[in-house]
Amino acid sequence: MSPSTEPRQFPCKQCGASLVFAPGTHSLKCPHCGTLNEIAADATPIEEIDFQTQLQQLSDKQDTHEAVVVHCDGCGAESTLPPNTAAGSCPFCGRPIVATAQVKTLIKPRSLLPFAIDRGKATPQFASWLGGLWFAPSSLKSAAESGKLVGVYLPAWTYDSQTTSDYTGSRGDHCWVTETYTETVNNQTVTRTRQVQHTRWSPASGVVDVPFDDVLVLADQSLPDKIRRKLEGWDLPALVPYNDDYLSGFVAETYQVNLPNGFEVAKQIMDGTIRSAVCRDIGGDEQRIDSLSTHYAAITFKHILLPVWISAYRFGGQTYHFVINGRTGRVFGERPYSAVKITVAILLALLLLLIVVLVVSAMKG
Repeated sequence: MSPSTEPRQFPCKQCGASLVFAPGTHSLKCPHCGTLNEIAADATPIEEIDFQTQLQQLSDKQDTHEAVVVHCDGCGAESTLPPNTAAGSCPFCGRPIVATAQVKTLIKPRSLLPFAIDRGKATPQFASWLGGLWFAPSSLKSAAESGKLVGVYLPAWTYDSQTTSDYTGSRGDHCWVTETYTETVNNQTVTRTRQVQHTRWSPASGVVDVPFDDVLVLADQSLPDKIRRKLEGWDLPALVPYNDDYLSGFVAETYQVNLPNGFEVAKQIMDGTIRSAVCRDIGGDEQRIDSLSTHYAAITFKHILLPVWISAYRFGGQTYHFVINGRTGRVFGERPYSAVKITVAILLALLLLLIVVLVVSAMKG
């Protein structure tokens, strides 16, 4: 029988009101009476799942669950909404969305990083970032503040793999060769010598073995690449077993990069490390790789959720994002520039320079 697609409710043990997860703790907190409701400890180890076995189970619809998601027509994000919420704003582009039911069969997340930064800490960081923007349009602050911070769990895959790579290439060893040359000195032709660096190339081939652990691939496609690239440095050893309680009061985006496509992205990430290992194996002062064939074995993965605070605001017909890492508090943002303010600043600088030139000229005269 399929699991229920209805969002879970978390009633307070003291007053019965709906609870929300309190970042930085392992408790749900009642927004009405303040009572903390501890999340039951789970000693289940964080398990690496066999990649090939999971692909087979996907075709059999095993080890999956059904989730009700909402789709944003503006940016394509697919996420959940809190219980009893019929409408809201997309956390990734700020456009309004309506919770029209759409059931999807998805791989279950097995672990997550809970929020460690709460809204009380995230909001001042947002305000501080806004206050430090130079040459921002005057109306930006009000436009940005209209898009409140939303706590979102981003989907991600981590992959482990043993790799064996066969390669062919060339090894370049630097050597110094004495060359004779002539030059004219005082109308006389003089013969001189100099040392010139040359590179002697020789064929190379071999096999390198490189293990990989927890290669992280974000499984959303809603944030711009430049923001996604900065969301690194997650403390993955702090992962906890998945529990719906940690999602209470937050939005959870569903993955848009599926398991096999995520591994293709992971291969691209691994490729740089493998090529560096090949170059070390070739040795010498320079290396060329002519062919490279990699076999991936013992592939395992985890489906995890990562916490971020997001504000998406629209300005001048474009969407800008402000993101806070929900674990470290690191801040990333996009911003527009005011062409008027930049032009005025340049004109003022030129005017100041002209005044300085005139004053110096007057003093010399």
